[in-house]
Amino acid sequence: MNKPEIIFFGNGPLADYALATLRENCNIIFHARTKENLEEVKTIKKTHLKAYGVLASFGVIVKNDILDIFEPEGIFNIHPSLLPKYRGPSPIETAILSGDTEFSVSVMKLVPEMDAGPIYYSKTFDFDLTTPKDEIYRALATDAAHYLSEALVSGNLSTPVAQKGTPTFTKKFDKSMSPLKPEEKTAIELLCQIRAFSGFPKSTYHFGDLDCIIIKAHVKAPDEEITKRTLLLECYDKSILIIDEIQPAGRKVMNAESFINGYLK
Repeated sequence: MNKPEIIFFGNGPLADYALATLRENCNIIFHARTKENLEEVKTIKKTHLKAYGVLASFGVIVKNDILDIFEPEGIFNIHPSLLPKYRGPSPIETAILSGDTEFSVSVMKLVPEMDAGPIYYSKTFDFDLTTPKDEIYRALATDAAHYLSEALVSGNLSTPVAQKGTPTFTKKFDKSMSPLKPEEKTAIELLCQIRAFSGFPKSTYHFGDLDCIIIKAHVKAPDEEITKRTLLLECYDKSILIIDEIQPAGRKVMNAESFINGYLK
């Protein structure tokens, strides 16, 4: 079997998981990670005319001079949402913050307008409010890459269909959004923030004069006992977020009991 050749564009967890799956049945002849790599893509494509382009979380605008050389299929863009919902740079994080339990992935044709191309493939998965962000990234990227691998190997690529509905847009996050605010949010909303901001920009809270990153937490169950060894945040609606793992500034990650013993005596 001749493996399809792929020029891959991407960075971060979505790209990493997609690339690992594509390697199983495809030949990755080049991995573009930066804007500077795009000139090399042009050169490589001249000698690999049948190479396909696949993009996942590239973070660089790809202009027409690159798009045109991959026609007629175009560059396949793996985007982790059910387009046109959650276009932009943070679809998974925005869905988690919104309390979504359904997460989707789309494979679309890359076009100059952001995340507006026609859809080759989409699929939706169910997760709960405790599913780690990385697990969501892995599931969505792997599924989309499996679709592409099978379609390119078999030659049975579906016909892309125009997006339907009113688009919504996501934004980049920054560290100004990191502080947890139990005086404004429920325990479930705080939990969603911790999950969404894991990795970056992280979720923070001050215990006394200690600036801490909250690594892992859960919402108190009705029958769950609270003791002196419980580290918690009581929210404005009386719901309670229990901290499981925490990282004081400049220190290693530790469980809540170790934090209490070491810092809150």
